[in-house]
Amino acid sequence: MTERALRLGTRRSRLAMAQSGQVAQAVRQLTGRPVELVEITTYGDTSREHLAQIGGTGVFVAALREALAAGEVDFAVHSLKDLPTTQPDELLLAAVPRREDPRDVLVARDGLTFDRLPDGARVGTGSPRRMAQLNAYARAHHTHIQTVPIRGNIDTRIGYVRSGELDAVVLAAAGLNRCGRSDEVTDFLSVDFVLPAPGQGALAIECTADDADLAALLARLDDPATRAAVTAERSLLAALEAGCSAPVGALADLLGDGQAFTEMRLRGVVGTIDGSTLVQLSTTGPVPTSHGDAIALGRELASEMLAKGAAGLMGERAH
Repeated sequence: MTERALRLGTRRSRLAMAQSGQVAQAVRQLTGRPVELVEITTYGDTSREHLAQIGGTGVFVAALREALAAGEVDFAVHSLKDLPTTQPDELLLAAVPRREDPRDVLVARDGLTFDRLPDGARVGTGSPRRMAQLNAYARAHHTHIQTVPIRGNIDTRIGYVRSGELDAVVLAAAGLNRCGRSDEVTDFLSVDFVLPAPGQGALAIECTADDADLAALLARLDDPATRAAVTAERSLLAALEAGCSAPVGALADLLGDGQAFTEMRLRGVVGTIDGSTLVQLSTTGPVPTSHGDAIALGRELASEMLAKGAAGLMGERAH
């Protein structure tokens, strides 16, 4: 008798299907069990409003979580940066696989890099975090860009550049890599001037907390270094009391001597959308050996940022 196929809940976008397909393949290889994708439409996929207006955090996640709770799917795959920072008791974050490239990238007309964009260039992004940092970077280099709020899938966004409506758009490197479209990138934006969203480039695999057998299987896909990094980043976000539509960037990376990782550095930024004010700080500590250590690192940096005035910058939204 063959084992029942595991049902993996996924959003319907091409990127979500690519991500979920990669996880499904990994689970098949690990378990020998068949895995079928169950496509679920979320409010974030159907609404035409800007993410900041429809609640930001969780709009892509709620329908998948409802399907899990109702037993319609066995596990679900999310982009980690879409997950709210509070985890419901009945669901388990069973695995955070090894992270893809966390950076943001530019896809610009005529192969332009960011520093070669013309003065007043129209740059599309739906993210207040990206707007704040791109505008600050342009200011620091005595140039001016116009950030234009957009949303939609990868094709839609790149389409604005191809049609000449925008000079460039900013996207996550991980999404383009997973869709096999990294050749369209014209510039990789250094994390030294644009910090990614907390958890960017990482996936979250969720199942119900009472499915111990499946949780144990999925746990084999977990990458401890990635989990520690994204836990610190999301702890910072939670401590700043910000959802995914707030202008917060964060990145934790492991530092070492070439032989072993000895420290984790966490960098955080919050800013006004026009880039006129940024609070950007970093902290370095021992590599977290527990969930609590990683959380503490994020909270520590958040309290330093709040002391430097970060709270006053959190209320902004992209209009």
